[in-house]
Formats: sequence, structure tokens, C-alpha cells
Amino acid sequence: MQLERVRAAQAPGTRVEVWFQDEARIGQKNSLTRVWGQTGSRPVAPKDLGFASAYLFGAVCPSAGKAAALIMPICNTAAMNHHLSEISSQVAADAHAVVILDGASWHNSRGLVAPSNITLLALPPYSPELNPVERIWHYLRSHWLANSVFRSLADIMDACEMAWNRFGHQQRPGSAHSSARSPGLRLRPLYSGARVVPAIEPWPETKDTLLSRNFRRSV
Repeated sequence: MQLERVRAAQAPGTRVEVWFQDEARIGQKNSLTRVWGQTGSRPVAPKDLGFASAYLFGAVCPSAGKAAALIMPICNTAAMNHHLSEISSQVAADAHAVVILDGASWHNSRGLVAPSNITLLALPPYSPELNPVERIWHYLRSHWLANSVFRSLADIMDACEMAWNRFGHQQRPGSAHSSARSPGLRLRPLYSGARVVPAIEPWPETKDTLLSRNFRRSV
């Protein structure tokens, strides 16, 4: 019903793109996953106890095969504003985006600024299974991020960049398509690069700027 109300509120001829958004924390306290091993053996995997971590903000539009992501050293309203701006830049000129997300506090903050071509739509509480981006996080962890030791924050960001771009390059059935459970999702190679994004509000953990990495793909 809410999606239909958003459609009805748009100007004639305006398409509605449905996006799904979520965040994943990737850190030195990394997860372990299943590995192949000889029968009767107990495979060994590295495990770190460090505290450094980064946050991967990801969003996908399965019907249009588009994706937008940022890697941030912190997860709060200012970081979410940066991600909404990144998503907004990927929305077609003749379209309005409905971004479906969970009820995290930074998704409902008074300081959150949604671009004019984006409407936020919250999922019901405690329903991560309704967000296909959750499956992408599981895929990235199980294939490239788990069972790893990261020496620094820069190494974590490099690993997140590598994992997201490898996922985007894959065209095989059963990888990108099934992870988001949509036959329309075709993530082609992403344009990637590092940039310094001005902070919207002062953070104790940083000085005047926020280091992030952004990944985008156009239609």
C-alpha cells in the first residue's frame, strides 16, 4: 500500500525504482566459515581479536540491475546521508526511488536528509529476511571476507572493496542473481575509486574529513 501511494504521488511518466539498502560491519573480529578438509581432520582458520572495523553501506535495485555502495569508518546519520546521496546519483533522471531499509536509529534520525528523488520505506521490525541485501552480505563473507586477518583499517577497507567488486563482476547464474533472489539483478563491473568526503557533522573519531570509498554502476 505504501509503495502504491508513492507511485500515485509522482508526476505522470515518472517511473519508480525500488532499491534495498543495508549496512554490514566488517572488522578484525572476523567471522569463521565452513571450509573443505580431509575426512577426519579439523581445518584451522585464523582468528583475530583486534577492534578495528569498517562499515559497508550497500544498496541494490534488482529490477534495473544497479548498485551503489560506500565504505565508511563509522556508521551514523552523517554516513547514511552520504550513502543516500550516492544512491540518488544512480537513480534515472525520469525516475523516483523508493529505498527500503530496516529500522536502525540512523535511518530515522532527525538529521537524515533524503534527496528529492528518494522516498524511504521502512521494513517491519525484526524482519531481515525481507531485505535481499542481507543475502549479499552473507555471500561476501562466506566467499572473501571470512577466515581472514586484517592488520589495519586500511586492510579492512581494501578487503571490502575487493569483495564488492568481485561480486559485481560475477555474471554466473547462482551468484549475483540468486544472492538478491531476483532474476533481474545483473551487476556488471563497478566503477570504483577512493575519495575524501566532507563530514556533515563533527565526529570525535575523525578530524575535518571522513575517508570513504565509493562504488557506483550506471545503467
